[in-house]
Amino acid sequence: MHYDIKDLDLAAKGDDRIEWAAQSMPVLELIKQRFNSEKPLKGLRLGLCLHVTTETASLCRTLKAGGAEVFLCASNPLSTQDDVAAALVKTDQIPVFAIKGEDNAVYYQHIFSVLEAKPHITMDDGADLLSTLHTKRPDLLAEVIGGTEETTTGVIRLKAMAQDKALKYPVIAVNDALTKHMFDNRYGTGQSTLDGMIRATNRLIAGSNFVVAGYGWCGRGVAKRAAGFGARVIVTEVDPLKALEALMDGFEVLPMAEAAKVGEFFVTLTGDINVIRPEHFRVMKSGAVVANSGHFNVELDLPGLAALSSHRRVIREFVEEFTLKENGTKVYILGEGRLINLAAAEGHPSSVMDMSFANQALAAEYVFQNKGKLPLAVFPVPEEMDREIARLKLRAMGYQIDTLTEEQVKYLGSWDAGT
Repeated sequence: MHYDIKDLDLAAKGDDRIEWAAQSMPVLELIKQRFNSEKPLKGLRLGLCLHVTTETASLCRTLKAGGAEVFLCASNPLSTQDDVAAALVKTDQIPVFAIKGEDNAVYYQHIFSVLEAKPHITMDDGADLLSTLHTKRPDLLAEVIGGTEETTTGVIRLKAMAQDKALKYPVIAVNDALTKHMFDNRYGTGQSTLDGMIRATNRLIAGSNFVVAGYGWCGRGVAKRAAGFGARVIVTEVDPLKALEALMDGFEVLPMAEAAKVGEFFVTLTGDINVIRPEHFRVMKSGAVVANSGHFNVELDLPGLAALSSHRRVIREFVEEFTLKENGTKVYILGEGRLINLAAAEGHPSSVMDMSFANQALAAEYVFQNKGKLPLAVFPVPEEMDREIARLKLRAMGYQIDTLTEEQVKYLGSWDAGT
């Protein structure tokens, strides 16, 4: 079996960590049990470009239980957990191509290794596998029946491809499922981003000015968690509706040019490029800590910061110090500007990834069952699938909810009942 990982001897540690995470993933376990008996993915080759974490391992094992051949590479050079990669190779015989800290050339070499398996379905977190397939290996497109996409950034890229008529097969936007973005993006990103920033710095959040760039679902989660730690939260936005929402949620709203002057911690969660630029770095307080929790490392203009600096050094693992030429200000960049929750921590808690990866597993099954019938577009997870995952999660947590009476169903479907 062809694979490329750091160290196969890490497998035992990886198995233990995967087992620990799986204890908080009951929905995926239920799906795995069904897949194991029904084998709904038999004959499929699945190419996965995801963060190689304990939670992803549970997804891989679920897909394999369903009868699929699974091939996995990392969706970010710093997000791989090397012991997990080793466990998937040694214990599960799943080809993995991922090493934490791999450079850009190796990152894309690993993507090509997954494409060499000629996948029938692609499963992306950021759309790098799909875009590489379309631009570098179009000869393999004929074998692909569909794909799934995990994150906001990837969905944005895919919708741009669809608009330009460049997308060659249907893709389910798993990120847009309510059981994904309302929980994974908000609660998962909220907790794991703060976790990564604190692990990297060991700095106190309470009493600080904490700047959150972007108030989408991820930004909402981070702002709420930072406030819970005792920070004074400042939100920057370009969307007036989201800015108004942040204001009414109790946060201060400022342009980045003003927030940069007062912030002590900064985190970007926009999916866009150069959100924090040289004009912002110039006016920051000395000692400002800057991180990114968006998918790609483009939200911070690091080349621009380097050009402003007379000196740079790694002062602590995942913390690089930049000293500005003009005033001696020291700015600290976390995790090379890559998504901090995986660069310096372990990513989202497994209990929220349970729902996200349940969506991925069921979406793969749905694509296979509807081969040749799906529109050439980026489309949402079917609503009933979304609701079923929520029902399973509530059941696993030991909660029950009400059901409508026949009278209530009739009333909601009528137009003439009045007052």
